[in-house]
Amino acid sequence: MNLFIVAALLAVAAAAPSSYNKAPEIAIVAQSDVRNVDGSGAWSYAGSDGTTRDESYAQKQLAAQSSYGKDAYGKEYESGAGHTNKGSTYYISPEGQKITLNWVADENGFQPKGDHLPVAPVHVYELPVAPALPYVRSGPGF
Repeated sequence: MNLFIVAALLAVAAAAPSSYNKAPEIAIVAQSDVRNVDGSGAWSYAGSDGTTRDESYAQKQLAAQSSYGKDAYGKEYESGAGHTNKGSTYYISPEGQKITLNWVADENGFQPKGDHLPVAPVHVYELPVAPALPYVRSGPGF
């Protein structure tokens, strides 16, 4: 009898509606991927929730610059190939804000741009200058 009661309680608990709110599934509605023989390419996708991402990449010939000097072995830096990347993404934040982020990554580093990114404040002020005091030669030898 006790086994029957335990089984009945387990059946009722399994059949009870769950309070867990499952997030809606997001399907990919568009997708592309292009790869070229020269090492460049582009890819993109779009989700059913309005999220998009586009990205392109390429190899770039980097010239040796004498301002970099020499490496740890005393050898001057050589020119070579490097990668460049640029792209953009769009999504809606949990607060409902539309977020667009554009970026470029090349020999100058990663450079993101977006209205949602924080910007350092610009301070406009004059640096203090120490007053000029008269120089008096004194001490031994003068």
